Amino acid sequence: MSGFRSPVDRLPDEALLSGLATGDPELAVVFVRRFQRRVFGVAMAVTGDEQLAEDVAQSTFERAWRHAQIYDSRRGSVTTWLTTIAHNLAVDAVRARRTEPMAPEDLDAVIGVVTETPEQWALADETAAQLRAAVARLPREQARALVMAGIYGMTAQQIADAERIPLGTAKTRIRAAMAKLRTTLASPKRGDHVR
Repeated sequence: MSGFRSPVDRLPDEALLSGLATGDPELAVVFVRRFQRRVFGVAMAVTGDEQLAEDVAQSTFERAWRHAQIYDSRRGSVTTWLTTIAHNLAVDAVRARRTEPMAPEDLDAVIGVVTETPEQWALADETAAQLRAAVARLPREQARALVMAGIYGMTAQQIADAERIPLGTAKTRIRAAMAKLRTTLASPKRGDHVR
């Protein structure tokens, strides 16, 4: 296997995905090989657990196989579509494993992961990069509240309890963070070409 590439290896991502949908075993193997590192990288960045990341990666490829026919190239590249599936499954896996809310002192590390990790490289999608940057620019307490609510599915009351703040303050932080994200992500940026 010294650098030999078959013609199948040179197929565009969309063609490999179509082959995956038809059940072509050769195309399926090439598809998995092409994306396995990236998918595993996303899963590992989110879960922090090698075994769980492997499970998420496998589930990602199973889901891609089952839903390949609904892929729409107008909404993003195959890479973006696949890494989004991996990210969503990894977040779900972390939520399912967590029986109690994350310790507030651990949230700063999670917010750091949102801004610069191997996941950032794997999720090269411009929209995801804009979202990460927008979250990183939020005031720390708003970013924490947003991550607790959005990623960990905590209620405003749970956030208030975890942060030891009044319920109204927790709600205000979440609302303010969401409003700032909406404004930031809705305003036209240089290089925007799709609306």
